[in-house]
Amino acid sequence: MSRAISIDWEGGRVSGRLYGKAGTGFLLAHGAGTDQGHPRIVGLATALSERGFNVLTFNYPYTEAGRSRPDSTERLLACHQAAVGRLASLSGDVPILGGRSMGGRMGSYLAAGGIACAAVVLYAYPLHPAGRPEALRVDHLRDISVPILAFQGDRDALSRMDLFNTHLRPLATTVLMEGARHDLKLPGMSPAATDDWMADRTAAWVTHGWKLEAGG
Repeated sequence: MSRAISIDWEGGRVSGRLYGKAGTGFLLAHGAGTDQGHPRIVGLATALSERGFNVLTFNYPYTEAGRSRPDSTERLLACHQAAVGRLASLSGDVPILGGRSMGGRMGSYLAAGGIACAAVVLYAYPLHPAGRPEALRVDHLRDISVPILAFQGDRDALSRMDLFNTHLRPLATTVLMEGARHDLKLPGMSPAATDDWMADRTAAWVTHGWKLEAGG
């Protein structure tokens, strides 16, 4: 179950949904081509809340307005930062910043900039645009001082494995998802089962002090 809330930011107001009533605050930001109502966002948020997290999802301004083209990075970050503050006030702790694709990238920028957060969880970090491996989004990653957990599909067109291994894997606990593309769906598993699988590993990583057993 979830309940609707509002998030005020410098450009106006966006909607959010809070999953769970107690637990560690976990902000789950959506990717560029979805919104907080997408089944994979709802599924993962629900699964995380069932494992003891107080999960907040939210719409960026462009999805709130029903547009498909993402806002500028500055607007995305301003809204994202407001959502972090809203969750911190609701949960009473320093939240974990999680996100799918673009949402994870925005969270990583805020973490690198020093926003108060306990950790960063990246579900399919878009290391580069599709077909443009030279346009890397990595310069800020070494400035993140909190633990990082990264879920990586080995067939992800937005994160070539050799580049992931060079730039992100040394900085993060990695859960490699064999056969998964950018949508992070494991072969032979339903989307809902995959979300449960990721939520299990996310919760284990947090519970065990930002560590996972060998093999994830």
